[in-house]
Amino acid sequence: MAFQGKKLINNPNDVVTEFIEGLVETYQGLQYLDGFPEVKVVLRAEVSGATYDKVAVISGGGSGHEPAQAGYVGEGLLTASICGDVFASPTVDSILAGIRAVTGPMGCLLVVTNYTGDRLNFGLAAEQARSEGYKIETVIVGDDCALPKSQGIAGRRGLAGTILVNKVAGAVAAAGLSLADVASEARRASEVVGTMGVALSVCTLPGQVTSDRLGPGKMELGLGIHGEPGAAVADLQPVDVVVTHVLKQILESNYIPITRGNRVVLMINGLGATPVMELMIAAGKTVPKLQLEFGLLVERVYTGSFMTSLDMKGFSISIMKVDQTLLQHLDASTKAPHWPVGSAGNRPPAKIPVPLPSSRSMKSDELLSRPLQLTEQGHILEVAIEAAANAIINMRDILNDWDSTVGDGDCGSTMYKGATAILDDMKKYYPLNNAAETVNEIGSSVRRAMGGTSGVLYTIFCKAAYAQLKANSDSTVTAKQWAEALEAAIAAVSKYGGASTGYRTLLDALMPALAVLKERLTSGEDSCTSFVLSSEAAVAGAGSTKDMQAQAGRSSYVSAAILATVPDPGAMAAAAWYRAAALAVKDKFHPSFNSSINKSES
Repeated sequence: MAFQGKKLINNPNDVVTEFIEGLVETYQGLQYLDGFPEVKVVLRAEVSGATYDKVAVISGGGSGHEPAQAGYVGEGLLTASICGDVFASPTVDSILAGIRAVTGPMGCLLVVTNYTGDRLNFGLAAEQARSEGYKIETVIVGDDCALPKSQGIAGRRGLAGTILVNKVAGAVAAAGLSLADVASEARRASEVVGTMGVALSVCTLPGQVTSDRLGPGKMELGLGIHGEPGAAVADLQPVDVVVTHVLKQILESNYIPITRGNRVVLMINGLGATPVMELMIAAGKTVPKLQLEFGLLVERVYTGSFMTSLDMKGFSISIMKVDQTLLQHLDASTKAPHWPVGSAGNRPPAKIPVPLPSSRSMKSDELLSRPLQLTEQGHILEVAIEAAANAIINMRDILNDWDSTVGDGDCGSTMYKGATAILDDMKKYYPLNNAAETVNEIGSSVRRAMGGTSGVLYTIFCKAAYAQLKANSDSTVTAKQWAEALEAAIAAVSKYGGASTGYRTLLDALMPALAVLKERLTSGEDSCTSFVLSSEAAVAGAGSTKDMQAQAGRSSYVSAAILATVPDPGAMAAAAWYRAAALAVKDKFHPSFNSSINKSES
């Protein structure tokens, strides 16, 4: 069902002029012509056609593709950009105004994307400018590789590869070469670049409803940048599969003369609503495929949103065959605000990760490992750790659901990473016969695998417990010493995290557990029963968080009405692993657990 798109705008009819106003306020080197709303031209603030002594390079087209093309106005790239309304070619009068404003005796190159409206309007403006005595050359860019070659007179569409062509033209013009040379290099670049896009959603025009053309679980291949349907609709696939399909379409279609052994540059272009994380994932998968599967030398990688389609989710891949001259043009200095300046320079043949530095506190002969034979205490630790970790693994989805209501939705996934790391590491590294060192290693697993606040807090928890346990000289830890370690761990978490009982955190599960554990042990209750009863207190404490107002973490920003619908996921996770460990020990070792613990206390 179609619905009204959400936009941070005022009047939909004013979005382009208000965008230009914001752009020139942001970048001091840009200015615009005083012709709103009919004439929408962004130009270099220091350039005047009457005195400009280099070739002017102008591009443009319909708006909605920002930062293209206005974001590429600057020394070393475009001299001016002509902006049409959203997805509409600029008028002849706008184009002429731009030509007149920045073109001097060296002439002007128009770089035009291959759409009928752009070709006609820029073409007519070029003819008019020539009749006024201006030197004008035009380069049409059609880099689309998704459609069959037999597309009638329309030809291939101009896509993100246009940005690379503009950069080449701007660099040659900045070097002071002639109009013929600038046009020749731009035309050469346009003939060796190919692009194909993939969309996960359609875009929403300002003031209009969002189309539901592309259903859930579908993606569109070979789309245009104006919301027009792509070449095909397919089921959503992992990015590895998508990248392979797109590369084959570009490189095996014979649109561009690229063969094994060629040097290329790669552009991964977001279409407007694609997170940088996903674009970088696509880039990371594309480079090795180009190198290993297609035998190409990837000289430069440009990743970001360069030519978008409003709020469309998806990306395009552009590949340009280069030689040393084209590389120099692409690397040449520019002050255009949206050109990715950090991508210049030679790339190593392969990026080898920097080795992790070793810990100063660990000597090579002190590396810990799992003992070949476990003591009774070692067996108890193994069972408790395994049960606790599996309890967290089984709760991943419900923890994420609770956290989606009161936090950022990743509590379960974060805890899951820690739990799986603990289980994996326990098989190889944990010195289970040494309780203190085992707790320390759990902290190391958590620190390595768990991100966010939970990872830090549980690392602090384990390190504090380790310090307390290590202070005891006996190899076997008593129930009282375990309680003291838990108390030290809770105190450290409270100290560094700033929370206490009633703050709606994991401490609302662990503090009641500690209180019951100490009370039962002091009263003479056996160790196992004390452990189990304290776990009941942990569960009750976690459940009570549903009635608490959060005073720590992201939940503290959530209203009381929303908080009352779910318990605190961190507290529930803490109660779950604590309870699972207690029950596992009771089921497997009681009364031997009590015997082992009590012997060490006697």
